[in-house]
Amino acid sequence: MNSELEMFVRQFKKNRLAVAAFIIALLLVFIALFGTYLTPYDPLDTNLEARLVPGFWADNMENPLGTDGLGRDILSRLLHGAGISLKVGYTVILITALVGISTGILSGYMGGVIDLIIMRLVDIILAFPPLLLALVIVAALGTGIERAMLAIAIIYIPGLARIVRGSVLTVKELPYVEASKAMGGSHFWIMLRHVLPNVITPTVVYLTLLLGDAILYTAALGFLGVGIDPSMPEWGAMLSGGKDYLLLGKWWVTVFPGFMIFLAVLSFNLLGDGLREAMDAKLRI
Repeated sequence: MNSELEMFVRQFKKNRLAVAAFIIALLLVFIALFGTYLTPYDPLDTNLEARLVPGFWADNMENPLGTDGLGRDILSRLLHGAGISLKVGYTVILITALVGISTGILSGYMGGVIDLIIMRLVDIILAFPPLLLALVIVAALGTGIERAMLAIAIIYIPGLARIVRGSVLTVKELPYVEASKAMGGSHFWIMLRHVLPNVITPTVVYLTLLLGDAILYTAALGFLGVGIDPSMPEWGAMLSGGKDYLLLGKWWVTVFPGFMIFLAVLSFNLLGDGLREAMDAKLRI
């Protein structure tokens, strides 16, 4: 372990909330990967004779978290839904990273007309409220989890591109970049070898924070019944399906999906804050 990594780990450990968030995030990833194999029942199986049955608080250990309005086991649906929500989140982050970093580096490094065109497109997209823009994109492209991923990624790319561009504007003026140009280095080589490594730190922090937001926007689209098939055991769709039972006292249909969304978003946000502090050399002791 080199000194840089040792300082990073030491600084990260000082933030107990970030460490706890990291453990929860790992647990969520584990559930997302293996939740399908952990489900006690098929998340899509209905049993109208066992609809809206309370869980362990009513000594029902067959359905520890109760059942929903169609008699489906909520625990099974939550475990299966973790894979859907986090899959959307990770895919969105991957698309955002690939497109946002590329356009940000290209805009900041090349400057001129290229920078002007890219930044004006960024300004146009950022002028729209994010959720409203996502709804418009989904309405234009049609429903489907793949289209929901694309819609969420589109609203995130401009923000990342602007952050990367700001870092590039500073990096490209550094002496070793100027030296590489003087030695005949190609633009592609300089962007890949000298510019990209210097924008990784703010990018990683921003993408970690975006992961929580991506899960939240996925849940929002599912709650509104667009982008994702309402029959799928996705946390937002489950939250929407259970809201009508709150006034009937069947709180568990809504509370447990809502808690999972809250836990996922909070853990990734705290993890992002911890990474920011640990990666900031000024905060290292």
